[in-house]
Amino acid sequence: MSILSNFISEYGNTIIYAVLTAIAGFLASQVRVVYKKLAEDKTKKAVVETCVKAVEQLYQDLEGPEKFAKACENISSILSEKGIYISELEMHLLIEACVAEFNFNFTKEEE
Repeated sequence: MSILSNFISEYGNTIIYAVLTAIAGFLASQVRVVYKKLAEDKTKKAVVETCVKAVEQLYQDLEGPEKFAKACENISSILSEKGIYISELEMHLLIEACVAEFNFNFTKEEE
């Protein structure tokens, strides 16, 4: 028993510091991953909103599908420059949500 207590008294603090350092490093990496995801989601929403507004303003002579294609093209281009991946489904859903919000606000203003 004296060997164990000797070992703990000699190396116990070092082992505790190593374990705490490993836990802190793991938690920091997880916080970084969550922050990066939230920042990318916020960036995606902002880029989609900006592109949809720009397409509505610049391409008034185009119909819905052509406007959608232009918006997808611009969104993909801007996000790829920033190194952010967006799937086709996610892009489609964000565009639809943005357009629905615009339409809701537009009908609200008319009333």
